[in-house]
Amino acid sequence: MLVPVKWLNDYVDIEIDSKELAEKLTASGSHVETIESVDKGVENVVVGKILKIEKHPDADKLVITQIDTGTEVVQIVTGANNISEGDIVPVAKVGAKLPGGVKIKKGKLRGVESFGMLCSAEELGIADNVIPKNQKDGIYILNGNYKLGTDIKEELSLTGEVIEFEITPNRPDCLSIIGMARETAATLGEHLKAPKISIVNEEGNIKDFLNGIEVEDSSLCKRYYARVIKDVQIKESPIWMQTRLMEAGVRPINNIVDITNYVMLEFGQPLHAFDLDTLKGKKIVVREAKEGEKIKTLDEVERKLDPSMLVIADESDPVAIAGVMGGFDTEITENTKNILIESANFKGRCVRLTSKKLGLRTEASTKYEKGLDPNTAEIACERVCQLIEEIGAGKVIGGVIDVYENKVEERTIELPEEKIAKIIGKEIAREKVIEILSELEIETEFKDGVYISKRPTFRNDLEMATDLVEEIARIYGFDNIGFAPLVGTLTRGEKSATRVLEDMAKNILYGIGLNEIMTYSFISPRTYDKIALPKDDPKRNYIKLRNPLGEDYSVMRTTLIGNTMEVLSRNYKYGVESASTFEVGNTFIPKQLPVTELPEEKKLLSLGMYGEVDFFSLKGVVEELLNRLGISESEYEPVSDNTTFHPGRTAKIVVGNKVLGIIGEIHPDVLENYDMKERCLIGELDFDAIVELSNLEKKYKPLPKYPSTARDIALLIDEDVLVREIEKIILANGKGLVESIKLFDVYTGSQVEEGKKSVAYSIVYRSSEKTLTDEEVVKVHDKILQELEEKLNATLRS
Repeated sequence: MLVPVKWLNDYVDIEIDSKELAEKLTASGSHVETIESVDKGVENVVVGKILKIEKHPDADKLVITQIDTGTEVVQIVTGANNISEGDIVPVAKVGAKLPGGVKIKKGKLRGVESFGMLCSAEELGIADNVIPKNQKDGIYILNGNYKLGTDIKEELSLTGEVIEFEITPNRPDCLSIIGMARETAATLGEHLKAPKISIVNEEGNIKDFLNGIEVEDSSLCKRYYARVIKDVQIKESPIWMQTRLMEAGVRPINNIVDITNYVMLEFGQPLHAFDLDTLKGKKIVVREAKEGEKIKTLDEVERKLDPSMLVIADESDPVAIAGVMGGFDTEITENTKNILIESANFKGRCVRLTSKKLGLRTEASTKYEKGLDPNTAEIACERVCQLIEEIGAGKVIGGVIDVYENKVEERTIELPEEKIAKIIGKEIAREKVIEILSELEIETEFKDGVYISKRPTFRNDLEMATDLVEEIARIYGFDNIGFAPLVGTLTRGEKSATRVLEDMAKNILYGIGLNEIMTYSFISPRTYDKIALPKDDPKRNYIKLRNPLGEDYSVMRTTLIGNTMEVLSRNYKYGVESASTFEVGNTFIPKQLPVTELPEEKKLLSLGMYGEVDFFSLKGVVEELLNRLGISESEYEPVSDNTTFHPGRTAKIVVGNKVLGIIGEIHPDVLENYDMKERCLIGELDFDAIVELSNLEKKYKPLPKYPSTARDIALLIDEDVLVREIEKIILANGKGLVESIKLFDVYTGSQVEEGKKSVAYSIVYRSSEKTLTDEEVVKVHDKILQELEEKLNATLRS
């Protein structure tokens, strides 16, 4: 934000130079970007009057002028074509200096002597983007009464400095001259001298000019304050106002528009002036735009609106986009006689989204989107009326229309006295604390050890006692707060047991040859259809994002299977022949929908592979991982009703009574959804359960002292009998002597009857206490065979 120091000086006494002021304001929290001099090095340029203009005898595009500079008449040859006899103009005399180091010398133009130069606005150092349109080309013509020969810098107020501040989004109150004056007063220990607003003469009644204001949604328009001016005379603003606008980066247009811009800069409240006679029905309606409605804005661009945008309308059509830009059809023109002054407060988010949608960012929208104080609307509108009356631009109509349903009131914040010293490390006198807060217009009193402060409505950033301490510290001066050593206990940071186990699991999987992947926590809702989840599956109860990056990232994941399939299919499409991946990531399970509290974050381990692999490849990875983590009692139970997986090549992993997860081959229909023609294996395990069941304690077991003996058996059993059932019976009846069981053959074919299969095991027997005799081994072995026959109808194959 650009702040002319001399404008700032109207509201606070500044006795120091601009550089020192900038340093003090930066120290108190107002970051200064640049300091620029207004005059840009202009010297010896005076006010002159054109007495006579003659054609140049040898050049069609040049003229010879006689200029009265107050003390003498000088001859100047110029090519300007916008001058007339009697015009008051800036004259750079011989020896004058202009911006950029240009020095004016006596010269000849096509044989005629010239003793100086007539200056344009740009040649006086005024930025091109703020020069009034009627002064943009040619010599700067001065309108008004000027004393000839006086320094142009004094006449045009081209003196002093302009400070540019970087205003943070939480301080919209500082996006104004008054706001920065308040900060300056507090920083320098001075008092703010806000302008006294009063209107001397009012005529008539506003109800005779305006048929009312209707606000359809007070949450989008918190306040709409309006006044009417009649007998308006559209002309140029006074030069002092034009100069201040240009120094603050705003181009002067005409007196009415300039006043609204001046007050916007002064108080930070955007205002708009409507040509009242162009409003149909003499009525204002603040409403949401209708689908397909259009408006031609002040920049003469026709814009298409939608119901998400707030508009100011008359009884039939939009006349302005609320908080962004006015309409072309109701703009102030030379023929305007009656105007409506709008000073409103619109919801910042609505203005920001509208501005973004239309690609139309204005000074007003920039202020509104940060959140303004509705109570400033009245002050700003009254100030506009005051200035219109002062410069004779129109007559103020009596009465106002103020639509303000939910008045914003001051809020009380309590600050215990001891908290100040506790936070900043220094005790500050009570009188000083109250003085600092009062200078910031935070009315404060001390009672029973507590500062009780009324937060002004323009300071929404103050929420708690700590915020007040920050205000006190920055104005008191951080350089006035002494140094103190840090006090506290040093602790050594280390990973939690869960993180240590997670790192161990990852290292195990790295060692097996898997590659870690990392995917987004938000996915497309179509993912659940692609992995063929039933419509009533609990995993479809996902959380939708309010402001997603797009449809593909619009819900929080409840499973990692979709993410893993996306990675595998992408690699497959890129021609990667085989891939083995894993990911440890959170899923988000809502406790209820719609969401009223944070969801449960459940950590899962996803495994994925394709290429020269099958079910047992994936099973081997899982078994190795679980064994290395001390989980050795896992069992695998077949699963045939999971629509994501192949019904005959899928199993769930069970440890005790806890299901760790599921592994298996992906269903062909799901593979088709991902355009994969390669067999694909996926596993999804509950990593939180793995952490709970893991046992990293290592126990020493001595090498056996006594020899072992082995027996082989070949059994005929029904085809649907699981190998796991056989092994359970062998171990249960081994009386502690079975050291290991190894399946070395499974056969079905012509030599085995239909519906049967042959399975062959090698069983190793050993005792830790003695050498086993044949009789002892045979007794146990026969018992095992007997149990297999009784429970599984198994017979020895001859």
